[in-house]
Amino acid sequence: MKELQFSIEISAPKERVWATLWDDVTFRDWANFIDEGTYMLGVLKEGNEIQFVSSVNGYGVTDLIEELRPNAFISFRHRADTIESGQQKRQKEWTGGKESYTLTEKDGVTVLTVKSDIPQELEGTFRVNFPRALARIKALAEKAQ
Repeated sequence: MKELQFSIEISAPKERVWATLWDDVTFRDWANFIDEGTYMLGVLKEGNEIQFVSSVNGYGVTDLIEELRPNAFISFRHRADTIESGQQKRQKEWTGGKESYTLTEKDGVTVLTVKSDIPQELEGTFRVNFPRALARIKALAEKAQ
């Protein structure tokens, strides 16, 4: 796996950006740019497992929330790759990888930085799709003003 990092400035307070990231409706909107039909199952709480699943193909990952500081930082550890809407395990393409979201705010502008371990064969796709997802997060958070 290779760690990729993406960052974007958003003209909105970090609380609004955080809500845009993790509210079910807005999460489905921006995550669709990364993997079509992606939704989240579970409760965002440190130590909890959460699943990210595609409603289109049933593929996903089960993650452990390693660290959570609301409106500031969340870190996931990919524990299992899944199929059939998270019901069965599959090849370990993502297992063991990490993903984190960091929000820092200054003068009403929030910088969102995402670090994600990506399987090497998907690096090109993520270099294109993740910036699109961040642009969508920016649009959604700034529109909510």
